[in-house]
Amino acid sequence: MAQVAVVEHLRGNARLKTIIVAGLVALVIALLGTPLLTSLMRRHGFGQPIRVEGPKSHETKRGTPTMGGTVFVIAALIGYVVAHVATDDPFTPSGVLVLLLMTGLGLVGFIDDFFKIFRQNSAGLRSRAKLGGQVVVAAAFAAEVVQHPNKIDLTPANPSLSFLRDFGPAIGVLPFIIWVVIMVAGTSNAVNLTDGLDGLATGSTIVVLAAYVLIGVWQERNDCINFISSQCYEVRDPLDLAVVAAGILGACFGFLWWNAPPAKIFMGDTGSLALGGALAGLAICTKTQLLLILLGGLFVIITMSDVIQVTVFKVTKIRTGRGKRVFKMAPLQHHFELLGWADTTILIRFWIISSLCVALGLGIFYAAWLQA
Repeated sequence: MAQVAVVEHLRGNARLKTIIVAGLVALVIALLGTPLLTSLMRRHGFGQPIRVEGPKSHETKRGTPTMGGTVFVIAALIGYVVAHVATDDPFTPSGVLVLLLMTGLGLVGFIDDFFKIFRQNSAGLRSRAKLGGQVVVAAAFAAEVVQHPNKIDLTPANPSLSFLRDFGPAIGVLPFIIWVVIMVAGTSNAVNLTDGLDGLATGSTIVVLAAYVLIGVWQERNDCINFISSQCYEVRDPLDLAVVAAGILGACFGFLWWNAPPAKIFMGDTGSLALGGALAGLAICTKTQLLLILLGGLFVIITMSDVIQVTVFKVTKIRTGRGKRVFKMAPLQHHFELLGWADTTILIRFWIISSLCVALGLGIFYAAWLQA
């Protein structure tokens, strides 16, 4: 038993090194690669078109290079691969599937960004085509994530709902696929709505990713293979999910250096859809699907502001013939812009809200473990 414990301890230390290497490699690639992409896009005149109905202050951002998400998606992928090769840590289905989900949604966003640049307007892909791409990628992920069992028959996810662990009876594969599609599309679009202010989506995603690094490490140390109790976690590859989160986290830090106000480059839909997909994938594979609502509380708030604005406007227009608005502009960050708040004030206060949401989510996660 003592020898087994020593082996597990050494293996755990090696895997922690994988987390560190993934984050550092992705950080360096994004930090150095982002200005290269910025120069390339400026050289070819690939600038961001600004929507006409947006805040007037955004006119100064017209022509700023976009598609910056390409850099941190590639950086995260390279960081993950290099870290595993450098530490001789095996790849896992859970980690690979989450990265494929991120990349697939990033490709949908890339096509959308390309059309915006090519047509020089903010329309991009038609909404149905964009949603269709998200549905296809999410459905493929959902179908694969319930496959690939390990030696004790654990798959990356079960066809069940989860909060801190799976709960209730299995809902079946088809309902699970539908649920995953809703979750992935909802999360990726929520991050997309948040990406309306320099650094806002990037910084807000960073704190959620940091939470998933901690969750993955904690689940690994208390998994049901080495820690059999009512408190243990039945998660297929928790530490490799932490590696994925760390790689994306490092890439986001490197990108934020250039995306902080005034942004030298925007992530575009390439980045926002990819980040939203990564968060949804991590939540599904760590079996914390509904916990993501708390961890990503800022994304929920911003999305709800848009839903409220559109709903109230349509209902009042039907009843009175003249639509009324709850906010000066939606999503919520634009409301505060029109109130005269400085961009940095909005940014820092929203980051604080995001951090408080993550603290609440992690607090509930840890408190439930103590009481189990």
